[in-house]
Amino acid sequence: MRKYTVLFFLIMFMIGTDTFLISPLLPTLQTQFGVSTGIAGWMLGSYTLGSAVFALIAGPLSDGWNRRTVLLCGLLGFSVSTILCGFADSFWTMCLFRFLAGVSAAFTAPQVWASIPAVMPASKISKTIGVAFAGLAASQALGVPIGSWLAVAHWSVPFWTIGIASLVLIAVAFYLLPDIKPGTRERASILRRYVPLITSGKARSGFLAYLLLHLGSGTAFAFVGKWLADRFELPIGQIGTVMMFLGFGTLLGSMISSFATRKLGNANAIVTGMSLLVVLYAVMPHLSILPIVTIVYLIIFATLGIVFPIVMEALTSLNASIRGTISSLANSTMNGANTLGAWIAGILYVQLGGYSSIGIFSAVCLALSLGTFLFGGVMGRKSARTSPKSTTAS
Repeated sequence: MRKYTVLFFLIMFMIGTDTFLISPLLPTLQTQFGVSTGIAGWMLGSYTLGSAVFALIAGPLSDGWNRRTVLLCGLLGFSVSTILCGFADSFWTMCLFRFLAGVSAAFTAPQVWASIPAVMPASKISKTIGVAFAGLAASQALGVPIGSWLAVAHWSVPFWTIGIASLVLIAVAFYLLPDIKPGTRERASILRRYVPLITSGKARSGFLAYLLLHLGSGTAFAFVGKWLADRFELPIGQIGTVMMFLGFGTLLGSMISSFATRKLGNANAIVTGMSLLVVLYAVMPHLSILPIVTIVYLIIFATLGIVFPIVMEALTSLNASIRGTISSLANSTMNGANTLGAWIAGILYVQLGGYSSIGIFSAVCLALSLGTFLFGGVMGRKSARTSPKSTTAS
């Protein structure tokens, strides 16, 4: 079973690295394509847009197909479109290829989360989800410096490297993964696959809580760099060093998430972790010593690394027959919350007292998310099992 764990880690590492890769390259690409700062961000946004929109379609479709086939095809599209980014000769072609990479990632990433319960024994599911999240965390910690180092030769090299490495992963996945066919032959429409989630109070509560969780964390993360530059007058290089600690924190948390659930249980781990986050987000903006700020950020992201796998496991267990739909909706919810959070952070930072108002907003979102998780029954015993009614595909 370890071979699946390593494979899922590497797939999420590649997708995560591609996501974060464009950030350090943005000034270079802006100069290369001769575009203004105002629209240069679309080289980032086009990827997120493709991933968020098509995830809503990819999930329901994949629930009626062989997940192995969907994953392989999605990974192939991801590899080709990422390689093509290295050949982009204009701003709009770069945006197009980034959009296609995001679309391909929308078909690939949900298959990882949906395949874990299908190929892993029940006792290993939580740990494997944590390791897959660790792949994302490792990409966050290493994606920025790796991209920067490879781009020293030429800005295209990082894209070619990730694309070629992903092609190798396709061969490995083709050899290792078994067929993961749908449990029912009935074909349901895309909208119809969302019906069990729309009509379930527990599912509505779960996704609302998930939205609030990412809205709070995403809003705080959006202006970390700006706050560090304004508060501590850090140059870009030192800000990147602090960002690496955030990624290492997430990596650490995701690796010990299954241990935390064994010791505390899902509900207690969520209560403890999110309560700590509420306090730290509120206190963070008032700290004035950089090493302490770095340590607190490390704790925050380690806690998020513990919480996110627990939440994802609870969501995917809501309905075993539409795990792809659930995983894709979670992906869209995350991207939508992060996009909204970035917009809110800009307003709060400029209009309402800087980063302290962002900290309060994030703390409130986390508190509301915790309450919704608990009172919605998402973290109760029922979330660990699939009820008879939820096992029938719509």
